[in-house]
This record gives sequence, structure tokens and C-alpha cells, in this order.
Amino acid sequence: MTASQKSPGSGRTWGLHLVLAVVGTVMAVPLLYAALSGFKSTDELSRNPVGLPESWVASNYTQILGSGDFWRLIGNSTLIAIGTTVLIVAVSALSAFSFARFAFRGREALFTLFTMGLMFPFAVAALPLFLLLRSLDLLDNPLGVILPQAAFGLPMTIIILRGFFRQIPGELEEAATLDGCSSFGFFWRVLLPMARPALGTVSVLAVVTSWNNFFLPLLVFTDAQWWTLPIGVQQFQGQYSADYAKVFAYLVLAMVPALAFYSVAERQLVGGLTAGATKG
Repeated sequence: MTASQKSPGSGRTWGLHLVLAVVGTVMAVPLLYAALSGFKSTDELSRNPVGLPESWVASNYTQILGSGDFWRLIGNSTLIAIGTTVLIVAVSALSAFSFARFAFRGREALFTLFTMGLMFPFAVAALPLFLLLRSLDLLDNPLGVILPQAAFGLPMTIIILRGFFRQIPGELEEAATLDGCSSFGFFWRVLLPMARPALGTVSVLAVVTSWNNFFLPLLVFTDAQWWTLPIGVQQFQGQYSADYAKVFAYLVLAMVPALAFYSVAERQLVGGLTAGATKG
């Protein structure tokens, strides 16, 4: 192959690398700026907003890390995220299995009803949801956030898992049935292990969505003991509105758990999406 034949592909590769470098820079620069700003005093941040800190004020970070309120917020967010994810994955897996492997009257109509949940904005449901949770005595209760979050997360999760389950060859189910395996046994022993990439993908999406949710916890929790991290960030910004450096430090520390989780789960997320796109 001549050099002239290689040049078009090489040009596209360099162009792709350039685009990725630009996107990475756009995403990394604000994070780096916030992290460095957290090591400055507010006075220095006003005088020198873009340079390196003249004197590294580590106390902005250590005071937050030494605060019990900050760790309580992280614990609340973790509890709610785990509870939401377990509920979403468990219910969605069973529902998707029914929609994918069983033929019954009204199956497609019922599945369409689930998919319509994607078009239902949460803001529309805020007032009736608040009244419902109050009547059930679920205000200031983690279940008051976990159950609605799971309900709103079901449509997308069912759609993803149903598509993956339908790609599993029917011959496997027939062989399992001949071996004396029940429908639930096939689901538990064969289908779920094969669907591990898809389950990992929807679990990551559920955790990230729950972790970043601000409006629902704000609606449900009036007791500060149950506030989640997004609410804590808002309250901290209001309390230290004049201390910009400390606010930057709090924002950076609030982002660390999500970034750490994503760095660990990135391979699982990408692998699940790739498996769903290429399988078959």
C-alpha cells in the first residue's frame, strides 16, 4: 500500500485525535481550575483567579473533610443510590424477562405503556407525588426518594434489558427446559449471568442518576439529617456565599465520589453498551 493510499485514513485518525483532545481539554480545565481555586484564599482568588496558588491553603479541604456533616451527606446519597439501584435492577430484570421471553395478550401494549414513562417529566408529578408521599408518611424517609426514583428509572432500564434478553438464543432456553429447568430457573441460572454486561450498564446509570438527583430529595427531605450531597452543596454555597475558595473546595470534594465511581465502572459501562450493540 502506497503512502498516498494511507493518507486519507491517517488524516481522519489525526482529526479524531484532535477532536478528542479538544473535548478532553474543555472538560478537564474547569475541574483543574476548581481544584486549584480551592487551595487559595478568597482574597487571592480575587487578585489571581487563573494562576497557581501563592500559598496553598489546604485548610479549605481539610476543614470540610473533618466535618461530620459532609460524610453524613455522602452516606445518605450512597444509601439512597444503592437502594434505588437494587430496586430498579431487580424489578426491571423480571419485567424485561417477561416482555422478552413470554408471549401473552397485550404484551406490546403494556410494554408501550412502560415506554411512555420516558415522556413523563418529573416536574409534572411533583405536587401529586408530594401529596401521595405525605399520605403514606414517607416524607423525611429514604423510601420516599428511593421508590419514586425507582419508578422513574424503570422505563429506560426495561427497554435496555428487554433488547438484550431478546438477543439470547431461544435454543438455550429449550435446552434448559429439556434439562428440567423452570422458567425462573432459566432466568436465574442462565439469563442473568449472560446479561451481566447489560446489568452492569443499567446499574451504573441508576447510581449516577440517583447520585445527581437534586429536586426529589429537596422535595421529600425537610430534616437536614437526611439531606443528600446535591442539597448539601446548595446549602454550603448559601452559607459561604462570600468565601469563594471554600465553595470551590466543597464542590471539588463533592465531585470526587462520583468521579471515583465512574473511573471504576467506566469499563463495565462501555463494555455493556458495546455488547448490546454488537451481539447477535
